[in-house]
Amino acid sequence: MVVEVTKAGGFGVLGASTFSPEQLEAELRWIDQHTDGKPYGIDVIIPTAYDKQAETSTEDLARLIPQEQRDFMNRLLADAQVPELPAEERERVHQEIVTGRGAMTPDGARRLLQVALAHPQVRLVVSALGSPPPDVMAELRSRHIIVGAMCGKAQHAAKHKAAGVDLIVAQGTEAGGHTGEIATMVLVPQVVQACGDEVAVLAAGGIATGAQIAASLALGAQGVWCGTVWLGTRESELDPFEKEVLFAAGADDTARRKARTGKTVRMLKSQLSEAWERDDAPDYLPTPLQGILYNEAHARVVRAQRKELYSFPAGQVVGMVNEESSVRDVMYRMQLEYVEAIERLVRLQGEA
Repeated sequence: MVVEVTKAGGFGVLGASTFSPEQLEAELRWIDQHTDGKPYGIDVIIPTAYDKQAETSTEDLARLIPQEQRDFMNRLLADAQVPELPAEERERVHQEIVTGRGAMTPDGARRLLQVALAHPQVRLVVSALGSPPPDVMAELRSRHIIVGAMCGKAQHAAKHKAAGVDLIVAQGTEAGGHTGEIATMVLVPQVVQACGDEVAVLAAGGIATGAQIAASLALGAQGVWCGTVWLGTRESELDPFEKEVLFAAGADDTARRKARTGKTVRMLKSQLSEAWERDDAPDYLPTPLQGILYNEAHARVVRAQRKELYSFPAGQVVGMVNEESSVRDVMYRMQLEYVEAIERLVRLQGEA
């Protein structure tokens, strides 16, 4: 997907937070080979609040998950008659989850960045859930890499600006993944004002058409950051079962929940995501432990193809993603819609 976005005229960014360093190296090597020398970026999660023991522990991170939360998740799946994974697959999934979700700490992000910095085509690094630490900023600056950060409040934008980032992604609550409570229409102008002329702003959240791109630029953004719209493409990581659930979802079928990572994520609602909201549910675990617990359950749900239990990060524009297409088709469609939106505005000005 990153390759096709880049080749179609966009700037592809790989969400790298759940990769192990070894997996990231393989992904970046493949992207390098297929992007014809064009630049692309990665985004990593550098949280300010996380389980410190998970960052410093040398043991299997899964062992840090309390029995209460483990029992609750296992009981949910057992009551729903979701089979266990076969032993070999369970071990593979377990290793992928632990090594990947273990990267969702500042030191884990640093290990991923060391891999990325060995690839000259990586020209953008975006930090989620916090500003890049000073040592990370200094190294990225020394390599002339563009540094970005995501925010959900104008106060966050001010902190990112003070940290020295080049661009800020103003992500409204409509977006999939880790989001705040402020809508894109309200957030973007506030972030633009906070940044002034010193930091570029990209709008994110609720953007899947050219008209929404035009609206974002009218709000003061200099570009847009899209996510959910790519999930329904042939190049998406989702398998046919997952896309079927996605295509059936409406705009009101998402909710902000902590079940997936321990931090608020907008995701498809399901019986599994909502069970963690019940009064009898245990407390959420901090990052990255909640993610390790949830993602093994997610693997069981996908293997069993249980639609009512399936959740995946997705924004409210999921209701506009109804059939499979290609990245190139989406890019072309959005450009046509953008031109049509601008022409419509010009006509309205003429009529005025």
